[in-house]
Amino acid sequence: MFGIADYGAFVAAVVLFLAIPGPGNLALITSTAKGGVRGGLEATVGVIAGDQVLMWMAVAGVAALLAAWPMAFAALQWAGAGYLAWLGWKMLTAKRGAKPVLQIEPRHYFRQAAGITLLNPKAIVFYMAFFPLFVDPARHQGLPTFAVMAATIAGLTFLYGTSVVLLVHFLAARLRETPVIGRALEKLAGLFLIGFGVKLALSK
Repeated sequence: MFGIADYGAFVAAVVLFLAIPGPGNLALITSTAKGGVRGGLEATVGVIAGDQVLMWMAVAGVAALLAAWPMAFAALQWAGAGYLAWLGWKMLTAKRGAKPVLQIEPRHYFRQAAGITLLNPKAIVFYMAFFPLFVDPARHQGLPTFAVMAATIAGLTFLYGTSVVLLVHFLAARLRETPVIGRALEKLAGLFLIGFGVKLALSK
């Protein structure tokens, strides 16, 4: 379909990628908690913008560059693994009443979410290493193929981000009433980040 090898698998991979705990999801949650639905939607659009930049960088040949320099790719993986593990550890060991590990300032939800996405090792690894696998060399149509992939990613990210924003907004009042739940979820998110960092470090 449009030069994409197994479009259904591509969609499933994108959904799985979005659902993996990481800085992007934390940005959506934090922005919604601070700015309500509007703040969360602005962050969602910021995540989409960051994803599009990374994808088109891969199209422009960054993936080929990393393939030609495996040591650079390995360094990128280790740096990303270290960043995720550090962020997870900070969340896991944060004391009650401490400032949030992921700082999101009001009125800058779009810009900060886009920046977090661009620096998110999970997103970088996906687009530079995993994403090119879905391009069918035999049926590749050039720009139209990449445009369909970009539109698919943007659409799925918007649906996913909107769902997260609405869910967080619905639960926000209840979490404020029972802060122990919020702290437990933060610890759980920290464990997920550490686990993903370890997995990323051992994947290559």
